[in-house]
Amino acid sequence: MAISRRALGIGLLATSAAATGGYVYLNEHPEIAGKFGSPKQLFGFAGGEKEGFIGNTRVRDLLARRFGLVLDARRAGSVEMVRERALLDQKPQFLWPSSSVLVEVARTSGVKISRDQVIFNSPIVLYSWDRIADGLVKAGFAEPAGGPRYTIDLMKLLKAIIAGESWASLGVSDLFGRARIVSTDPNRSNSGFMFAGLAASLLSGDVIALDTLPRIDGDVATVFKRMGFKPPSSGKLFDDYIAGGAGAQPLIVGYENQLVEWVLQDPDRWKRVEANAPAKPVIIYPKPTAFSAHPLISIERGADELIDALTSEAVLELAWEDHGFRGPLGTIGKARNPLLQSRLIDRIDAVLSMPDAPVMMALLDHLAA
Repeated sequence: MAISRRALGIGLLATSAAATGGYVYLNEHPEIAGKFGSPKQLFGFAGGEKEGFIGNTRVRDLLARRFGLVLDARRAGSVEMVRERALLDQKPQFLWPSSSVLVEVARTSGVKISRDQVIFNSPIVLYSWDRIADGLVKAGFAEPAGGPRYTIDLMKLLKAIIAGESWASLGVSDLFGRARIVSTDPNRSNSGFMFAGLAASLLSGDVIALDTLPRIDGDVATVFKRMGFKPPSSGKLFDDYIAGGAGAQPLIVGYENQLVEWVLQDPDRWKRVEANAPAKPVIIYPKPTAFSAHPLISIERGADELIDALTSEAVLELAWEDHGFRGPLGTIGKARNPLLQSRLIDRIDAVLSMPDAPVMMALLDHLAA
């Protein structure tokens, strides 16, 4: 049946109107625009400990194919990304630090938050080497926890460091000088930030408050002064630890997933390390520890859907299977890779809450001074 010119014209007008309306709608609702046509690019900053996850080909393909998203996530320290104007003035669409406390710090820095939600959880741990950990066990500071895992009495360790005790007195006779733990710079990176809060609360006997901070801030400062140079990011510190070995980096602060991720990236390399290295990397779980939440902060409405994408079951399972990140509730994933299971403790009960944002800012100011 022939179509009249009038009907054809009306049809074309309707199609044009629908296309125009759709274009306007998608422009006014950027949160769904990326699901149609070309993937939507989102620019932001993320902590260095998530660099491997963000660069994972399987993760990037899943985000692009299923959610229409491509991330331009640049590495920055968790603390500096929520406070430094040089970073915030670049107009990031999202921030991905490594502590829920930093969401409130972002607000006090004037960041207009559209939405925020915890994506991963990773407990703060210490990284050392098997022969050093065995020495700490003999001296009564640590206990073996099966496989390349240990637990340590963090209060006892901190008091020994504050007192200036030597490595020899901690059971490690072949290391020179005073015992120390090295963390990242707490004014730039979250693992150092979290360790400062954990140490402050532990030394005070409770979650530290502003009125009790002056009692112990000098002791916390002593722990950090003993460290010497403090790298600006957790990823950089872990790289230095692996490259430096037991002599250069005997004991550092990190996230639980970092060693697991390193092992999973190259299982053959890990087999060579286990067979031939003079010292093997190990995880030491502090008692107590603190859980480092990794909240995604959406600054623009168009980045809100990134939260939904990252908390989908498929993405969370990749985060666990390839990188050892626990889910939002601190739960482990479905994958039962022996390289994961032999290194992580399923349930962590000895957890201390972090101080609130005003206390942490006051502590950081003291440490910076």
